[in-house]
Amino acid sequence: MQYITGTREFQIEEPSVVTLGKFDGLHRGHQKLLNEVFRFRERGYKTAVFTFETAPGTLMQGRLQTMITTNGERRDNLERAGIDYLVEYPFNQEVARIDPETFISHILTGQMSAKAIVSGTDCRFGYKRGGDVALLERLAPKYGYELAVVEKALDGAREISSTYVREELAAGHIEKANELLGYTYAVHGSVIHGRHLGSTLGFPTVNIEPGSQKHLPAFGVYLSQTVIDGTCRGSITNIGKKPTITGERPAGVETYIYDLNEDLYGKWIEVRLLRFLRPEMKFLNVDELKRQVLNDKETGRRMHGL
Repeated sequence: MQYITGTREFQIEEPSVVTLGKFDGLHRGHQKLLNEVFRFRERGYKTAVFTFETAPGTLMQGRLQTMITTNGERRDNLERAGIDYLVEYPFNQEVARIDPETFISHILTGQMSAKAIVSGTDCRFGYKRGGDVALLERLAPKYGYELAVVEKALDGAREISSTYVREELAAGHIEKANELLGYTYAVHGSVIHGRHLGSTLGFPTVNIEPGSQKHLPAFGVYLSQTVIDGTCRGSITNIGKKPTITGERPAGVETYIYDLNEDLYGKWIEVRLLRFLRPEMKFLNVDELKRQVLNDKETGRRMHGL
């Protein structure tokens, strides 16, 4: 996959089929869009996704907009899906003022060489979100592209959306979130040094900091799987701020990996969340915390069948 990011100066030379959106989470609704995109390969078109480097809401609302998948995770997901081009366009006030027709003529059919555009029914783009499916349809003959509009994927009567996934994550309903995503929600990162509390208590853990952009689920303990160098291992994971331990700290991801005796510091790992076990708790003291973590550890071992 060709990954174009950090610049507005680019040109795709080959005729392409383009779809646009945030693609936050790359859930089953997004996958339905991509399936339509891939259909155009029969015409010899390259497949391309247009998105923004920074979520527009971060600039327009003046606060960080977290993402179910970080930019890196989104890139990896789209590459695995088989997309040929991913464009992460820088977003600023100047870009926010681009007229919708100019967006089509200069970026989609110009720089991206779109001969086909695949859109969801609620697609909005351009200045004040003035562009929509009706405009894409009206301008198709003028700019020489074919438009395909994809209906929303449904879960019962409800549309599958990033908002829906976020709601389930916030409630700790990780199994439902995974169902909506169509894959297992995961946190990726390099293993860092923590406070070594796990080692002190007799069960060493690995720590990763997901970063402020990452949208985390409800704080608590999860049954998990950890992928290390392509190998998947049973684990349990705590997500949160460790309220029993004094001092302020950012939300982190701390994982105990069963039957592992290996130095992982600096190694890139993927932690996949399978089931919510219990909410994050503040214990009276470290001994009480140790008893609960030992119980969590044995619960996880039984559930993993280890």
